[in-house]
Amino acid sequence: MKPWKLLTILLMAAVLTACATGPRRVSEPAASIQQLSVGADGAWALELRLQNYSSIPMRFESVRLELAVGGESAGVLEIAPALTVGPESADIVEVALQPSAQGRLQAADALAAGRRLAYRIEGTLRAAPDDRGSAKDYKVRHESVLSPVPGLPGVMR
Repeated sequence: MKPWKLLTILLMAAVLTACATGPRRVSEPAASIQQLSVGADGAWALELRLQNYSSIPMRFESVRLELAVGGESAGVLEIAPALTVGPESADIVEVALQPSAQGRLQAADALAAGRRLAYRIEGTLRAAPDDRGSAKDYKVRHESVLSPVPGLPGVMR
């Protein structure tokens, strides 16, 4: 291979490498409920989606979110997932909850009527860059709705 061709290939590889390693951007993470399953005993199993909007992997150390459904307080989601989520990605953690009587009633009514259930989560996610740095508390507030899943009794997404 001629020296100028080799130099051109090496230069192009260097430019592509420089473009691939952009600046480190740490953005506020987010959380939402992906699924709520109501057990026969009234307990809830929630699939909580943790979203990392950063350009680097983030380590989620703890989650503490107050949950309200149908405008009524349902309880507190509190876990220490010790989960690393890749850049601009999301992952799911499961959370068990014994809901309040009002929360249980709201979910049961929505499931029986086949209607959507509004929810709100509000609290903090404790996360840190996976490669270095100490954890920081990020405030989270998210409102959305869950709908009954046809063919899966007691499940809302």
